[in-house]
Amino acid sequence: MPLDTRIEEITDRIRERSRPTREAYLARMRDQAQQGPRRAHLDCGNQAHAYAAMGEQKDDLAEERGPNIGIVTAYNDMLSAHQPFKDYPDRIKAAARAAGATAQVAGGVPAMCDGVTQGQQGMELSLFSRDVIALATGVALSHNTFDSALYLGICDKIVPGLVIAAATFGYLPGIFVPAGPMTTGIGNEEKARVRREFAEGKIDRKALMRSEMASYHGPGTCTFYGTANSNQMLMEFMGLHLPGASFVNPGTPLRDALTDAAALRATEITGLGNEFTPVCDVLDERAYVNGLVGLMATGGSTNLVLHLIAMARASGVQLTCGDFDAVSDITPLMARVYPNGLADVNHFHAAGGLPYMIGRLLEAGMLHEDVRTVAGQGLAIYANEPKLDGDAIRWEAGPAESQNHKILRPPHDAFDHHGGLKQVRGNLGLGVMKISAVKEEYHTIEAPARVFRDQGAVKAAFQAGELDRDCVVVVRYQGPRANGMPELHGLTPVLSVLQGRGHKVALVTDGRMSGASGKVPAAIHVAPEALDGGLIAKIEDGDIIRVDAAGGRLEVLTEGVEARELVHPDLAANEHGLGRELFSIFRQSAGRADAGAGVVI
Repeated sequence: MPLDTRIEEITDRIRERSRPTREAYLARMRDQAQQGPRRAHLDCGNQAHAYAAMGEQKDDLAEERGPNIGIVTAYNDMLSAHQPFKDYPDRIKAAARAAGATAQVAGGVPAMCDGVTQGQQGMELSLFSRDVIALATGVALSHNTFDSALYLGICDKIVPGLVIAAATFGYLPGIFVPAGPMTTGIGNEEKARVRREFAEGKIDRKALMRSEMASYHGPGTCTFYGTANSNQMLMEFMGLHLPGASFVNPGTPLRDALTDAAALRATEITGLGNEFTPVCDVLDERAYVNGLVGLMATGGSTNLVLHLIAMARASGVQLTCGDFDAVSDITPLMARVYPNGLADVNHFHAAGGLPYMIGRLLEAGMLHEDVRTVAGQGLAIYANEPKLDGDAIRWEAGPAESQNHKILRPPHDAFDHHGGLKQVRGNLGLGVMKISAVKEEYHTIEAPARVFRDQGAVKAAFQAGELDRDCVVVVRYQGPRANGMPELHGLTPVLSVLQGRGHKVALVTDGRMSGASGKVPAAIHVAPEALDGGLIAKIEDGDIIRVDAAGGRLEVLTEGVEARELVHPDLAANEHGLGRELFSIFRQSAGRADAGAGVVI
């Protein structure tokens, strides 16, 4: 099927907008690549330091007998998604050695969990950890001894931070290596029901704890379709994973074989061979459009609006919120995975998963096929799925039919004709809404504002019965410059209860929600943020606000709001505790949400 002309037009707009920055970026990458193998430029003393701990393989490195792979790992053993990475370096080294290559752990990066920090002070460092990860990866690769890199990361900010760094070192080939989701525990809808009952005071904390522990129960990524699993989807749609690698459970023979295959492939795509595939050639405007299509077709996380813009900037590509809106308008919603449905990612994978989706979207002309990927030329490779052949991997055609039409459907019979992400704008600024799980009757809400400074105050007002009515809850001074833009996911149960009582409610915030934002309409990432003088800072209780996903509008209808004096509250409490002191320069330097909220990019 030829490429859909609408996708082509969107790509052309991005290409033309990006031409100056993309050309400058590629010129830098070509210059670096032409310098040849990295180790050739090191003095003997430099090399001796780099190889001293390599034991029997020291001579292989010194004599440049084969490529050297740098491993950047987000391993830690307190987070389920990253605990499986513990044994990956040894496995990768063994696979590299069998291929006549060497591998070294170049460095580690922090891996922070929004599930642990939800509603806590530590969440105010979460978004900024993306930039720390990019910086830490830069330090790791700056030793300049590597011919390719393997990036080991999964969750919310980890993959975007690694991509920003991989693009910055885009003259190096690089493959992203996942660990997979944990096996299925308690159903996500049951978990959400228990959370609502706790919010209403119907059950105690012990009952809530039992439910949560039954849901998050073992090694691997959380099984709902939030930011972590949206990241994994993106890495396949953008050609940075091996095909079919995203949703294979940890600790299985297939998972181990995929890790071995990634190590082998990393030896094959260096500048020392005939398949040189630097990251800069993978991450072009076509790859980012493919990623946007994947995000919309799966109903992925709103956090990727921030991250994809920042990732693209690192590779010289200029994305805007309007690009997300344009792609969403024409992309069919093919998947129903919690919070957009009852299934989890294991059910999604069993129903056909990413190989099925990529195959069908290619047939529909919704994806660029003519792209470079780490697996080879053309995205059609990613319509294949991995199978074990003894201890090795072979790829065969993925399913042509969905194995469960309640979870996964073809484009012509999709759950919706659009991807469910909407840009909204008006006198309150620019924001985004995820409506793939929001009933159409709630797509437009017009109601009096109830204004808060933090989510704790919202919960207190809810418990006091102050929100038992139609209202637009405004939570401001939650932007990147105010306090690091923490997720407000803890508001979902409260707002869901109000909606369930028959009230028309919505959220407006300059903060974040997430891929788990659910069934309540929420205009998030509002820019300019309150601290930058956005009109959201001047709203008062009772002002009439219109949140209109259908018309793409975000407005305060009360007259005279613009004329009010702007007085910022005292935000000194945001500057201390749990390391927030160390991130003052990040808050001061952070960009606008609609530009990716970046510090280093």
